[in-house]
Amino acid sequence: MFHPLRVSAIERITDDAVAVTFAVPAELRETFRHKPGQHLNVRFTVDGKEIRRSYSICAPAAEQPAEPVVRVGIRGVEGGAFSTYALKELAVGDQVEAMPPMGRFVLEPRPGLFAAVVGGSGITPVLSMAATLLAREEKARFCLIRSDRTAASTMFLDEVADLKDRYPDRFQLITALSREEQSAGLPSGRLDTERLVSLLPAVLPVAEVDGWFLCGPLGLVRGTEKALRALEVDRTRVHQEIFHVDDGPSDVTVVKVAAPSDATLTATLHGRSGSWPVQDAESLLETVLRSRSDAPYACKGGVCGTCRAFLVSGEVRMERNFALEPEETDAGFVLACQAHPLTPEVELDFDR
Repeated sequence: MFHPLRVSAIERITDDAVAVTFAVPAELRETFRHKPGQHLNVRFTVDGKEIRRSYSICAPAAEQPAEPVVRVGIRGVEGGAFSTYALKELAVGDQVEAMPPMGRFVLEPRPGLFAAVVGGSGITPVLSMAATLLAREEKARFCLIRSDRTAASTMFLDEVADLKDRYPDRFQLITALSREEQSAGLPSGRLDTERLVSLLPAVLPVAEVDGWFLCGPLGLVRGTEKALRALEVDRTRVHQEIFHVDDGPSDVTVVKVAAPSDATLTATLHGRSGSWPVQDAESLLETVLRSRSDAPYACKGGVCGTCRAFLVSGEVRMERNFALEPEETDAGFVLACQAHPLTPEVELDFDR
């Protein structure tokens, strides 16, 4: 369910990025109390067209009775309708519709050593994680390894520096700039798998890390994942969220699937069920949206995970999956925006 939120502040944090803060009405404060790492799905109409996008919350998670701060980071994307609007036209006082915070890329504060490898705007949810963890848990440590193009293009530079000043013994920062030389001893260039295999053991005890959080472009996340496998890190300790997927080749196979000519989808959403015929080549999300405009979605690209649903019966094939962990797919969850039926009858449950 979407709720109207008013823009209360807009800060330019780089030439191509802003931080937007929303005012949360008193009656919605508990609804918008987020966990560190979660995101907002926003809906806006530009030139008569509805646009939905997902943006991570960068503010620390507030504990009761403190008021939640809903602040997101938005970086401009070439051809991006909402990001372009946010950078050029969005103003304080404007109203945007948003769903309550959601997402499973979350770090619940607890004692231990945690590490993150992020690229570009991938810092956004991790900033919330690190700030929340270090403020709430005195026995926690956090190592942030971030990759950016230049110092000028680095999002939330001041906020990260503040964490380093506030927690000098518990917060470690490693910055790699791909298009700018740095001082001696600091990494420059792209953080590919080979470099990470040598860098990570040099900066922290890899085997002692209780949780790894990878966030950013597909290439960086997949490369870091491979490096951690090479370093024999248990897969259950690795969590990831992909922010950008290039249209070029990747290690993910895209499978085009034609639906059976008489396929029928039954779906449960918000406690109500319905059945509809699946039209040729459409995703199961598109099938549901023809009759249920309240079906959850944002990116429609297999990245954000908003349209996650449980496969109750039947078989489906996903074209691509950049959002669900192997444990989730093994448990029966699918991305409706990427799912196509392989059997005449398919049933999904969006409420699980």
